Amino acid sequence: MPAEKKAYPLRISPVVLEAMQRWADDELRSVNAQIEYVLRSALHANGRLKPAKAKPLADDETR
Repeated sequence: MPAEKKAYPLRISPVVLEAMQRWADDELRSVNAQIEYVLRSALHANGRLKPAKAKPLADDETR
């Protein structure tokens, strides 16, 4: 069963969005997946998000 996701409108500057699009393209991810990846990385790095239990991710959640 896929993890539930909550939709959230995001206002983002065109410059940041373009940079995210290039980065997402390099990583073979959608912009949405790239934004979530970057947010998760920052949250983990700052101790704001506990590591997930060892559970394999679906392909669409990783790339």
